Amino acid sequence: MSTGEDTSDLLANIEPFSGLEPRELEQVAQVAVPRSFDRGEVIFREGDAGDSCYVVRTGSVSLRREHIDGRTLALSELRPGSMFGELTIFGCQTRSATAEALEATSLVAILSADFQRVIRSSPDIALKMLEALANRVRRANERLLQQSFQTVAGRVASTLLTQVIARQAEGAPATQVLVRATQAEIAQLAGTSRESASRFLATLAREGVVELGRGKVTVHEPERLRGFIQ
Repeated sequence: MSTGEDTSDLLANIEPFSGLEPRELEQVAQVAVPRSFDRGEVIFREGDAGDSCYVVRTGSVSLRREHIDGRTLALSELRPGSMFGELTIFGCQTRSATAEALEATSLVAILSADFQRVIRSSPDIALKMLEALANRVRRANERLLQQSFQTVAGRVASTLLTQVIARQAEGAPATQVLVRATQAEIAQLAGTSRESASRFLATLAREGVVELGRGKVTVHEPERLRGFIQ
């Protein structure tokens, strides 16, 4: 399969593009550019000028914002098939969040100017993209509301379980699921401090639910995490 065909297949399964004709998908694929990032490498920073959006081909990306009090607020973790940076398509010239590769990650980048040409020829794409953005904001608001009522243990357990479910969707087994993330990254996604997250992870390790390693957590019994989610 050629690179263009591979990119077309990737785009065909993403919400804003799923309704396009094969010819239209190919038009987008032709202007898409491959990008690769190592673990911990920043793709763009909050406040940077932006001129492109991205689709995750492999790996994972963290989106986060800096709170006014200096804390870092994790917005989401994006897995293969996710799109981000779309606000630049609608005229937003600065990035609203920081995007960082959580592992070795390959992306497809599409320049705003090229994307806008596609939108002008297929206005339905703009409507689908706005719907996708609205759904993302809704999910983020729901997660933040849920976190505001959860204990630290509940936040970390929920975050780990979400990580496990994402990896199982990609083929991971029902037990002994490897999550490649540092304790600091888990804390960010859970919206808590590294110290608080580390204490609870240590508790999970003592109870045999997880095994902690350098830059990774192996979840032995994912279902037991649900008992900590309150």
